[in-house]
Amino acid sequence: MCQHRPQCPSADARDREAALVVAFHPEQGWWLLCNGVVIFDDTGELLPDGRSVPARRAPSHQAA
Repeated sequence: MCQHRPQCPSADARDREAALVVAFHPEQGWWLLCNGVVIFDDTGELLPDGRSVPARRAPSHQAA
């Protein structure tokens, strides 16, 4: 999928978030990387094969 040189990390690579952004919609809270990974603003990810990666940071609001 990636046509960059050097090639971006694959969706299975540990550093997959280092791939270049090809589409972004910050108003909707997501970015598409050239390796097919969708990153959400809560740090969760959707991989090209449909697997999801849970968010790594806690929500900004706390329940009372």
